[in-house]
Amino acid sequence: MPPVDHRRFEWNAELVARYNLAGPRYTSYPTAPQFHDGFDAAAYAEALTQSNQTQAPLSLYFHIPFCAKVCFYCGCNKIATGDTSRCGPYLERLFQEMDLITQQVDTQRSVEQLHWGGGTPTFLSHQQMRELMQATRERFNLRDDDQGDYSIEIDPREIEADTLPLLRELGFNRMSFGLQDLNPEVQKAVNRVQPRDMTEGALQQARELGFRSINLDLIYGLPHQTPETFADTVKQVIEMGPDRLSVFNYAHLPERFKPQRRINADDLPSPKNKLIILQQTIESLLQAGYVYIGMDHFAKPDDSLSIAQQEGRLHRNFQGYTTHSDCDLIAMGASSISQVGPTYAQNHHDTEGYEGRIAQGQLATLRGLRLNQDDLIRRAAINQLICHFSFDASTFGQTWGINAREYFAKEFQALKQHEQDGLLQLNGDQIQVTPAGRLLIRSICMVFDAYLDQEGLGRSFSRII
Repeated sequence: MPPVDHRRFEWNAELVARYNLAGPRYTSYPTAPQFHDGFDAAAYAEALTQSNQTQAPLSLYFHIPFCAKVCFYCGCNKIATGDTSRCGPYLERLFQEMDLITQQVDTQRSVEQLHWGGGTPTFLSHQQMRELMQATRERFNLRDDDQGDYSIEIDPREIEADTLPLLRELGFNRMSFGLQDLNPEVQKAVNRVQPRDMTEGALQQARELGFRSINLDLIYGLPHQTPETFADTVKQVIEMGPDRLSVFNYAHLPERFKPQRRINADDLPSPKNKLIILQQTIESLLQAGYVYIGMDHFAKPDDSLSIAQQEGRLHRNFQGYTTHSDCDLIAMGASSISQVGPTYAQNHHDTEGYEGRIAQGQLATLRGLRLNQDDLIRRAAINQLICHFSFDASTFGQTWGINAREYFAKEFQALKQHEQDGLLQLNGDQIQVTPAGRLLIRSICMVFDAYLDQEGLGRSFSRII
């Protein structure tokens, strides 16, 4: 199958209207609603031990849930507080969780990827950040050659002049800045006032310090946004030139996320305008030379994400698109989700539950899942589609020891409707997603999802766009 030109993109309003239904984001397959409490701490410990047989490299994720201020749009698992003393006990539990994990894991396995997320990781004091990284180095085999992907999420409003130099010293070489929107009226409505010079100054400092990939997050659908105002934000972001961009859809769910109750629903852009904003944004970024990685993600052509996609090495997990498909992901902290071998394991959501379990000398696993063979096969097929917009049943079947065309006979039949509608092309054993279908890739992946027919499951997901 010829390589896909990811610079090609087609916005088809009729297809968007027809296929913009609720569906998973496929950061995992099976998706989180399939996790259950029958998969407990003992099951996770067993999975960690078994993973040593593969000697796969490791990816470490640390969830730091604290934020100094609450952003009204936020649906993340976080604690908005000005009380920095809460970090101390939480860090102690992170250290203890690492100790529990290293009892199961061969600590000589190389850590190829490390990420601090949240919340706002830089809510920690400089000394606490040093202690966390030092504790990690004492327990795991972190790389010292600056060739791993060691990243951190940054709020430019909450850093000092010496914060980024400290992070570079600690070994971070990638970072992600929250921005969301540059319009002052929008920023005030979501309680995140962040002028351009604040973000641009941090971005420039990061470049001077040698951070090799910088991501900016934008959100469309926020109060007071219009196609014109967001186009201006995108224009300014292109001028700043981040290596990667994430453009997320705001889902207004005040019944689930308390901070969103501070947002006036009447101030939100109409569904029609949201789609116009998204279309304009994608077209502007492509014209500026960014590659459409998929879903909400864009990257410059020379970024490792773009290169991995062109070389067929791109992967997707709970952190979004990644170049590290061969890693076991060990996630620590409240609500974090690990992906180790054929298993998923999620920690307690609330910090009290998390800290309580760890204090008792137990892993904080609340629920999880061990995948069966069909799950593994379907996960690989969905990953191929969502990362590379193509699927070759012959090659896939050789990898998995199956006749993939027969295995997915029902799926190929169902995709004929997608073909008729112009989302993809079927050519024997091959599926090729069209430029018009890339925006709707989640709909194509849903055909391969064996769990979506369950009653009520669709209500667990947001709309595709």
